[in-house]
Amino acid sequence: MKKICIVRCHDYDHTQVREAMSSLLEPLGGIEAFVQPGDRVLLKPNLLAAKAPEAAVTTHPVVVKAVAELLRDAGCRVMIGDSPGIGGFRKVADKSGISRAALESGAELVDFDETIEVKGAGTFRRIAIARAYWEADKIINLPKLKTHEMMTMTCAVKNLFGAVVGAEKPAWHLKAGTSREQFARLLLEIYLLKRPVLNIVDGIVAMEGNGPGSGDPVRLGALIAGVNPVAVDVVAGRLAGIPAELLYVEREAARMGLAGTEMGEIEIAGVSPDAFGGKRFALPSGLDVQFGLPTFIKNGLRRHLTSFPASDARRCVLCGICRDACPPEAIQITNSSLVVNHGSCIRCWCCRELCPHDAMQVRRGVLLRIATALSRSRRKER
Repeated sequence: MKKICIVRCHDYDHTQVREAMSSLLEPLGGIEAFVQPGDRVLLKPNLLAAKAPEAAVTTHPVVVKAVAELLRDAGCRVMIGDSPGIGGFRKVADKSGISRAALESGAELVDFDETIEVKGAGTFRRIAIARAYWEADKIINLPKLKTHEMMTMTCAVKNLFGAVVGAEKPAWHLKAGTSREQFARLLLEIYLLKRPVLNIVDGIVAMEGNGPGSGDPVRLGALIAGVNPVAVDVVAGRLAGIPAELLYVEREAARMGLAGTEMGEIEIAGVSPDAFGGKRFALPSGLDVQFGLPTFIKNGLRRHLTSFPASDARRCVLCGICRDACPPEAIQITNSSLVVNHGSCIRCWCCRELCPHDAMQVRRGVLLRIATALSRSRRKER
């Protein structure tokens, strides 16, 4: 059984978060069960972009500070590092409040600016990850619970993609192509290269809708912790009311024979997931509806069953960020307008994830629009 602990925490008051964090870790043996004095411990928050904490795009600085303080009190050297999707690390750390959290807790900010190539044992034989990540004695993973337009949810496993340095990320998206399953396998193999000793999820204020960068903050009031990030994500998905068939990482983990993919394998300590009222997060508008369809139908009706990015001319300032981040180079600026080549698009949604102006919208195929309308109609009838 994989033990996962859940506690309630209603806001980001520092005292309340510290108390909640102690309660969260107690059933797991406390922070001392995971580190020893003198350890160089790297905290890996979600630092997607330079957004204020209340936007719920990044791990809240009070959560990061609370964990850093526990580690400091345990005699560890604490580092905080990530590779943001957009913007320099220091800029993102400043805007998100992480720089101040580091200063107040005595932690060191570490930019993932140097890579080391690590030999993998699975599908992906060699993966270049941040040297600071690889050489730390221990990793503690601090994800934010958010919806995600490609993977449905980003939490513990997906957060470890930040170990891949910025310039390498588009190449990996391109290798995975349109296959969410292939990308999920990559995420899992990154996790297996260097496993975090602990995963602590910031679900006090989570994100629903068009996450991970343009969704809506939603107050969940939860902190989640566990050693196995797959099991942590299963529990997080349960709290968010996300259907199991849409959790691509967990589906792929099951195919790989990894533990923690089913609630039956998980022992819950603390508050039951059912105590959160069965909330269902609004899901990203970019999801498609191809489950259970034969391959020949999927291929023949792909344009009608999927969503594609499309520029909103009222918001787009032609900054070129989406164009430069697009793995297959499917976006161009032509005649003072943004053009997306849907034939080349792999629907990784990096363009929407990284657009600072929320100017990349979703254009849905005909059958997907019909399916969505029918789904809404059924919900109203209930």
